[in-house]
Amino acid sequence: MPAPRLSVVVTRRLPEAVESRMKELFDVELRPDNARMSRDELVDAMTRADVLVPCITDQIDANMLARAGDRLRLIANYGAGVDHIDVASARQRGVLVSNTPGVVTEDTADMAMALILGVTRRIPEGLAVMQSGEWQGWSPTAFLGGRIGGRRLGIIGMGRIGQALARRAAAFGMQIHYHNRRRLRPEIEAEFGATYWESLDQMVARMDVISVNCPHTPSTFHLLNARRLKMLKPDAVIVNTSRGEVIDENALVRGLRAGEIAGAGLDVFEYGVEVNPELRELPNVVVLPHMGSATVEGRAEMGEKVIINIKTFADGHRPPDLVVPGMV
Repeated sequence: MPAPRLSVVVTRRLPEAVESRMKELFDVELRPDNARMSRDELVDAMTRADVLVPCITDQIDANMLARAGDRLRLIANYGAGVDHIDVASARQRGVLVSNTPGVVTEDTADMAMALILGVTRRIPEGLAVMQSGEWQGWSPTAFLGGRIGGRRLGIIGMGRIGQALARRAAAFGMQIHYHNRRRLRPEIEAEFGATYWESLDQMVARMDVISVNCPHTPSTFHLLNARRLKMLKPDAVIVNTSRGEVIDENALVRGLRAGEIAGAGLDVFEYGVEVNPELRELPNVVVLPHMGSATVEGRAEMGEKVIINIKTFADGHRPPDLVVPGMV
């Protein structure tokens, strides 16, 4: 007799093709709508599932895992970041955690580059004037932005996405600088003409554009704190497509409002959907609804990785994208 199919609970609506494939392979429970699950709903889902498929919007902490019972064996995260999951507590309880790394590298780098251009060339301001019907025609001094060619880009976190951004920025003529936990190999630095800064303080004080591309961990929380933000040149721009918690958002708002920072392009926010109202109102800020990875292709590939992780686990093997607590 064939082995019984795994019970899989998915916490948010996924692309139709992904959901259809899951129904073919597993006993899957899908959401009737796209509403987020509450803490109690998540715990209840974990008590009746062999595999939980959460997203970044689902916070899963040690207390919730302690209430989950003994059935849950795998958390197959739909997304690369796992800072919303207490991976160490999960592993202590015998629950594996997998993710979907590398899928949205190019999409997120595209968005980071778009934000750099959007802020420096004042694209949203121009769009707002056109949509309001108030445009009176071309003027030599209207909407003057800055040329990005020749500007120094400081990338915080030179992993897959940081390197993909460096490749794009170099093509635009930007000078590539970076700060990372470990220095890259010489041949990779040579590919981008990149300059490594061991001191983050020294780098941020000299850059024209700062891009945040590192994950959120205890060591990167408020990495760009009030002290470091004060070091930025007054004509510098900050872009963040990684995690909002890396920047002290209140300090960023103060710097932008005071003219100590020229502009910001943000796709993520420190408090999730509770975006500081001033960020929406400041003319030198571009805010987006966490859409850096929002491509049809990227979302489908994320689903494929989730399915492969679950299927491999169901076949008695280690999921290919297993998350190791010490590496988070």
